[in-house]
Formats: sequence, structure tokens, C-alpha cells
Amino acid sequence: MTGPPNPPQIRPAMLTIDNVTVRIAGRVILDGASAGVPAGRRVGLVGRNGCGKSTLLKAIQGIIHPDGGETTTPKDWRIGALAQEAPSGPQSLIETVLSADKERTALLARAETEKDPHTIADIHARLHTIDSYSAPARAAEILAGLGFPESQQQRPCSEFSGGWRMRVALAAVLFSAPDLLLLDEPTNYLDLEGVLWLEDYLKRYRGTVLIVSHDRDLLNTCAEFILHLEHGKLTLYTGGYDTFVETRAMKRALDEATAKKVDAQRKHLQAFVDRFRYKASKATQAQSRIKMLERLQTIDIPMDEHVAPIRLPAATEASPPLITMENVSVGYVEGQPILTRINLRFDPDDRIALLGKNGNGKSTLAKLLAGKLEPMGGTLTRAKKMIPGYFAQHQLEELNGDITPIDTLARLRPHLTLLQVRNALGGFGFSADKQLTKVGNLSGGERARLMLALATLDNPNLIILDEPTNHLDIDARGELLSALNDFDGAVILISHDRRLLEATADRLFLVADGRVMPFDGDLDDYRKFLLTSEAPVKAAVAEPKQTKEDARREAAAKRLRLKPLKDKVDAAEHQIETLNAEIKKLDATLADPLLFVHDPRKGTAVSKKRADAVKKLEAAEERWLLAHEDYERAAAE
Repeated sequence: MTGPPNPPQIRPAMLTIDNVTVRIAGRVILDGASAGVPAGRRVGLVGRNGCGKSTLLKAIQGIIHPDGGETTTPKDWRIGALAQEAPSGPQSLIETVLSADKERTALLARAETEKDPHTIADIHARLHTIDSYSAPARAAEILAGLGFPESQQQRPCSEFSGGWRMRVALAAVLFSAPDLLLLDEPTNYLDLEGVLWLEDYLKRYRGTVLIVSHDRDLLNTCAEFILHLEHGKLTLYTGGYDTFVETRAMKRALDEATAKKVDAQRKHLQAFVDRFRYKASKATQAQSRIKMLERLQTIDIPMDEHVAPIRLPAATEASPPLITMENVSVGYVEGQPILTRINLRFDPDDRIALLGKNGNGKSTLAKLLAGKLEPMGGTLTRAKKMIPGYFAQHQLEELNGDITPIDTLARLRPHLTLLQVRNALGGFGFSADKQLTKVGNLSGGERARLMLALATLDNPNLIILDEPTNHLDIDARGELLSALNDFDGAVILISHDRRLLEATADRLFLVADGRVMPFDGDLDDYRKFLLTSEAPVKAAVAEPKQTKEDARREAAAKRLRLKPLKDKVDAAEHQIETLNAEIKKLDATLADPLLFVHDPRKGTAVSKKRADAVKKLEAAEERWLLAHEDYERAAAE
């Protein structure tokens, strides 16, 4: 595999963001933001949805002009950014990517018309310098890495869907190899295979990269620095995303401790001033303390931004199996199945991730499981009490933007009361105001939460999620991960978010070559296959070798085995909280100095009750310790 082409030699300069302020419709998006991005380094730009990351990228490109401050780069730097609109038209994929190198395209055009032999020689010398003659091979390699085999690279862009054409746009900007590469959510249109390829490509990129992404693994793998945008300000941290989280937490704890000390010092000085400023003998000291107060450092600790919850409803109970398939085939055109010879079983405790390149049939299988498609052949049996919940990205475009989330749920489920609808929306982080906001005015992440609420409205026992994280920020993805792990039904997951897959799935199925087969390995094994093998499918797939005592059942049995132990831990924790609250209340009563004077009998009773509560607390803490040790020991087995 050849590496990315080297942009022109990187000089020891940087992208400088100097006191940039941007206001949009009267709202301050960037508020005196300043940072220096090191040259030749990969930097992740992170922050909550709507905080201004895309606005900052537009300011760097000169698309918008700041109300104050400026962004600067070395004069000879070329800036390249992922296009917001997908390329289209009759031009082939390979031609579209090649045309992204403007200098090469212009030189080739001049070479066709130039008559002067000296100028022609200069043109060909420059073409040689920029490695023009290897360009088609480099462009083809990038397209292949992003999911376009050689057979597709000569086809017109117009033959591909919007998502696939956005991949072509990504291929074009990577091929152009700018000195400063700006990528805004480049993984939104990629499958897991494409994300893994992109990670490897960016790690070898020689220019400066500023990438906006909510993919935690991508930021951990690729980013050498994290540029955090919060409350309109920028802070640069060294390391990947996990290091940033840890460093930021430590910095915040230190700032809070310092703020407490400064506040205590301020109160002490102010008390002296208030007491002695008008007393002649102490006037000088009072004035000295006033000056000290003015010089005291102000520690600015921004409030933590609220993370809206995601809570999945309890699954409807159903006996296994939920679905069985024997020699099933499925597709969209009669006689042209996309998947054949499917022999699978899904149980209420299954946690399965579907792997495979886009176009191989993952979404087709998801629709079959959700009942959106019927089999073309074979036998598919669903449990009588099976209730599927289905989420897919295309559903976001089908939402009516002119009605509110409350209206959306109420129209689809008219039998639900207003309170039930509000509770359902509240479980996915919708405040009272957001519930009454038109869907068209919601952010992409909020619309994704609305679709999740719709998908789980009937208390499904099988949740099928097809790329649920595209519009969710990192914190929201963490909420979804926790919600799925707490869910007591089956989960079928398609996602390019590796962290979500690793934390949620017990088994991996590979969808490829018209088949659905168990994948023999974990996601690290899958990554190795993808990056080192021309044909990972054949090497990675094995016929089912396991019996009913396979990994799925072992994982399910483990969850069942751990549940009573976890219940003991939770019960002990609840009792400890209750007893601590009771002791606190009794202490408040005993704090009354006149209690034993006015009512000695009550004082004695409260004292005895507190002593009993303390004994119970000690016993509960002992039970918690033993239960926690048992739980951790069992979880590690």
C-alpha cells in the first residue's frame, strides 16, 4: 500500500486563530477564540453539537468573515476542505478525483495546446516534480480504500447515491493533498471498513489535519492534539480524545480547588475591610487589603454542559427464539436476491453487530429482521410476541418538519395519552420546550433522538439500529451505549462507531458475497484482515463451528449469572443511601442544644435511633463490600 502523497514541504509555521469572534443572527458563536495549531500535526476539533465547530472551519477557509480577530496561515499553504455538496454529472469517479489536483489539471491542459518546445519542457518537468504520472494509481487506491472497486471507478458520478458521492468528495480532497486539510465529520457516509481505512490513511498524512468528528476511536487513533471549543473559547490539549478527557477533568478539579482557596481568601480580606476601613488606626491596613482584593485572581470555571439522557423502555417479554431462518433469501427484485442461504437464529438475549462493506446487504438483512421486507425463499419464523424496533438513517428525511415531536408520536400512536407521549420523549432527552418545537427546527442529533423514541415506542424486544450515531455527539453516543447495555432485549447493530460495537455486541456477523456468516474473531482481528488482505472475507469467515454453548449463550448466561449479584450490590447501595439520609436527619434534630432540656425523653429516643442506624449502616456497608467483591470476581471469570 502506498502512502498519501506528500504536500509541498511543511515549514515550521502554523494555523493561527487570533481572538476570533463570530456572531450569527445576533448570537455569539465564537467569542474571542484563540489557538495555534502546530504545523504538520493531526488535530481533532471537538465540542458539543451547535457550539461552532463548522463555523470555525468556514472562517479558516475565508467563507465567512469574523466580526473580530482573524485566522492566518503561511501564504503558500494550500487549504483543502471536504465539500459540503456531493459531486455529480457525467464525469467518472476517477476523473472527478484526478481533477481535484488543480495544478496537474491545468498543466496537462497547457501541454495539449502549447507550441513552444522550451515551455513544453518546463511543463513536463513540473509534472514530473509533482509526481503527476503516478496520480491515476494514487487516485484509484484512495477510491478503493473508500469502497469503490476498480470496476466502479470508471462509472459516472451521476449513477451513485448521495452518500456514495460524498465518499468521492472525500477521495478528491485527500488526493489533492493540501498543506492544511479540513475535515468536517468525514465518517458520516462511511461504513466501518471505510473508517478503518481512513484512520490508517490519516496517520500517514504528512500535512496538517484539522478534523471535526464525534468518533471517539478515530480521535484516539489519529489525533495528536485535541482543540476543544466550549462557550465560544478554544483550548488546545496534547494527546488523543481519552487523554483530553482525563486532562480536562484534572484541570477542572484543580481550578475548583484553587477557586475555593481564592474565595476563602477574598472573604477573609473583605471581612477585615468591612470591620476596619472606617477606623483611623486601621485605615492603612484596610486600604492595603482593598488593593489585595483587587489583585486577587478570578478563576473562571465554565458550567458543565447538560447531557440529555437516553433511556430505552423495558423490553416486552418473549420466549426464545425470536426469529429463525432456514435457507432464507431476500432482495428487492424478484429473482435477484441480495442475500441467500441464510440460516440464523435470534434469541431475546442476543447482542449482534453486522459487519461488511456498504452495499453488501447489511441494511437489507436489517429490514428483513424488522419486517420491512419479506423473504423471497426459505422459511422465516417470528415469535408470536416478537416486537421489533427499527431505526435507520433514511427515516430522518421522512419526518414531518412542520409538526412538533409530541404531534409526531401522537399521530403514529393515537391510543397513547399525552402524558405517555411526554414521558416517552423525556426518556430521550426532550425538555418541555423541545417537545413543542417544530421538528424542522431541531438539530440533527435531536431528530435522531426522536427517531429512537419512535423506534422504541412499543416496548420492542428486538431493537435493530442501522447507523444510529451519525448525528449524535460523543456524549450522546455514550448515553446510547449505556442505554443499550441496560436494555433487557435483543440488539442488532450496524454502525461505523467501533467503540459502540465493542461495548455492545457479543457476536459479530459478516455480510459479504451474498451470505451472512459468523465472523471468527473480534474487531481488532477484523481491522487486521481489512488492512492486510485483498480478500478479507474468505480469510475471515468460517462455517458455524459452535453449538448451543457458543459465545452468544455464554455471554447471555454470564449476564444472567451476574444479575442476582448485581441486585445485591444495588440493594446494599440503596440501603446505605437511605441510612445516611436518616442519620443526617437525626443529626439535625440532635443539633438543637435545647432538645434534652425541653424534651429529654425525645432526645434519648433520637440518640438511640441514631445509634441503631449507625449499626445498620456498618452492616450494610459490610454487605455491600462482600457483594461487590463477589460481583467483580464473577465478572472477571
